[in-house]
Amino acid sequence: MCGLGSRPAASTPRATRRPPGGSPRHGGGAARLPARPFPRPLPLWRQGAKASGGMSAQRPGHVNGFGNEASCRKREDYLEWPEYFMAVAFLSAQRSKDPSSQVGACIVNSENKIVGIGYNGMPNGCSDDVLPWTRTAAHRLDTKYPYVCHAELNAIMNKNSADVKGCSMYVALFPCNECAKLIIQAGIKEIIFMSDKYHDTTEMTAARRMFDLAGIVYREFKPKCNKIIIDFDSINSRPSQKLL
Repeated sequence: MCGLGSRPAASTPRATRRPPGGSPRHGGGAARLPARPFPRPLPLWRQGAKASGGMSAQRPGHVNGFGNEASCRKREDYLEWPEYFMAVAFLSAQRSKDPSSQVGACIVNSENKIVGIGYNGMPNGCSDDVLPWTRTAAHRLDTKYPYVCHAELNAIMNKNSADVKGCSMYVALFPCNECAKLIIQAGIKEIIFMSDKYHDTTEMTAARRMFDLAGIVYREFKPKCNKIIIDFDSINSRPSQKLL
């Protein structure tokens, strides 16, 4: 017990707690803690997952909390690359004004990117109303053959890259000997053709001989479907996919 006027025994000083960002409290007691902020609301899809028992438990028929599972699946009837490229060749052939033969060609690089498209027609600046389109005549100069540019030639000339070396060409008809020369010189390494109906002609025989010597692969295209329909009205008739 301490007498009047005496000093209490010295004791170890107690550390004073400081509130974050403030000064020491006076008057004793615990330091005041900052107010807890309001929790951020969970996204709707997480609220649904939480209510159903956790993130891994989702509502039946939903994928990642969005939409119906059936409506979120990818299409299974999309065009594969070979059908797509051959279809582009056939579609470009519809630009040809040749009344007897419409042929298109599509050049594709190793990244499945189209680098050239062409179809058969008369040379630039030469009126296709003046030059003949007939296949037979008393004189060859009165037929289309001395003048028309084949689809393979135009596809190579229309290239949108520095070159077409190592590329593949999709074409409706097997190339003739003149187009084979251009294909070889351009560095194209593969020919995929739809029809070889002129197989026994001198021009096609010569083309195959040159392809074999140059090491160019050529093969017949085997489509998985015989028709591809382009319906311009389908964009308005199909329901748009919505998140549910």
